[in-house]
Amino acid sequence: MNCIECGGSYYETTRTHVVDMKSYIIIVRNVPCLECKLCGDAVYTDDVAARLDEIVGSLKDFMGEIAVVEYSSSQAA
Repeated sequence: MNCIECGGSYYETTRTHVVDMKSYIIIVRNVPCLECKLCGDAVYTDDVAARLDEIVGSLKDFMGEIAVVEYSSSQAA
């Protein structure tokens, strides 16, 4: 698969995903993704994107200002 931004090739890695919701920030570490070797563009699979939505959704009602969590593919986060 080639990068839609620059045409480079992707490789499997992990990265930190940050969600800034103005009143709070959620940082999810070690999220699996495909990252472009040339420009650094990241692509998440549908499953990973859905899991990120679950993680953010489960934390937003309990937030102060900032939360840092590890990515987990399981339902229990």
